[in-house]
Amino acid sequence: MRERFDVVIAGAGPAGAQCARDLAERNYEVLVLETESEDEFPRQSNKSTAGTFMSAMTGFAIPDDVVMNYTDDVVLESPNDHYVRNQTGAVLEFAEFKQWLVSEGRSKGATYRFDARVSAPIMENGEIVGVRYDGDEEVYADIVIDATGPAAPLAKKLDVCNLKRDHQAIGVEYEFEGVEVNHDDYADLRDAMMLRLDHDLAPGGYSWIFHTGDDTAKVGLCYIQNGSHQKYAKDGMGIDDYLEYWLDSDPRFDEAEKIEGTQAHRGSAHIQPPDSMSTDNFMAIGDTVPTVDPLWGEGIHKGMKSARAAAATADSALKPDEPDTSAENLSVYDQLWHSEVAPKHNARLMMTELLYLAPNDRYDQLMDDLRSTGQDTLRQINGGDRRAIAKLTHLSDMPILVEYARRRLDI
Repeated sequence: MRERFDVVIAGAGPAGAQCARDLAERNYEVLVLETESEDEFPRQSNKSTAGTFMSAMTGFAIPDDVVMNYTDDVVLESPNDHYVRNQTGAVLEFAEFKQWLVSEGRSKGATYRFDARVSAPIMENGEIVGVRYDGDEEVYADIVIDATGPAAPLAKKLDVCNLKRDHQAIGVEYEFEGVEVNHDDYADLRDAMMLRLDHDLAPGGYSWIFHTGDDTAKVGLCYIQNGSHQKYAKDGMGIDDYLEYWLDSDPRFDEAEKIEGTQAHRGSAHIQPPDSMSTDNFMAIGDTVPTVDPLWGEGIHKGMKSARAAAATADSALKPDEPDTSAENLSVYDQLWHSEVAPKHNARLMMTELLYLAPNDRYDQLMDDLRSTGQDTLRQINGGDRRAIAKLTHLSDMPILVEYARRRLDI
């Protein structure tokens, strides 16, 4: 006898677990398949800096219990300058946050199976009707959701996503104690999340210090292997080498040591426009499509919003009197993604290109530009406001914009 659920979700990250939470609350029979063992979850998938803003905390009722530190400011650093914007946020203990989401879903009736590696879709008449996992195990569903991140074993085989390697950002982060967050030569990073634009440290990307309380912080960097990375990269250096280089060269880390017992957090995401996100009986959520915030690199809120949009779409499609899980009906999810999850995504990607491809001296100018345009400009840019972006654009940026247009044609 075929085992059947209303919805099967591959992946128990923030997107998959939030989608299960929403659907179980609507009384659907939901199964979540997660690769890791329950005893170790989420050790291998603990891949996020877990910095987010209050809109995520309130919108998804995230409890204080999983917060390492509430922050008051966002700090942007360039090689020789910095800019401070008051914006409250939270640095989450990512493992505890993910465990909380799983517990929430289970309390509402979702079923979880750990040690369950999804390998392939089950197809009938050209449509996905279930998934195969752990070799020959099978489970069927009216709707299947891929929330596995860039691995995307289902979305790729269904030709739903088109994640390109040259648009992949890779990152590494450690938790440290002994970080001097109020060094005289730098901005005060107490109760702040700091992003640094500096090709010497992260060619083609950025580095960060997220204060987690007392003298502790999450410290890491990421980059895309783009034109700037190729131009500024140091021979023979990988991402771990760049992090060590920063630790050795920045006096804020003179007394810093990795917190005993913590693991490296490694992750990846794609910075590119998304293709289709759904087809018959299927949706892809979270980082399975390029959902990460292209400016802040923040993926938790975007991923959970995509999960909520998918859950709402599934709820509408699975009406008892007239269920319709066709590609046409599930394309409502694509519309919600562009209108609610990541509006004005192309404008935000353009600003990201300007940031990643600009030279170091342009970053110093950017700090001055931000101060002269006022506190609201950064919020407007984050929302994809092209007029706000234009305020920060100089004639010297034209070659970068041309390069951005060329890359868009290549996607």
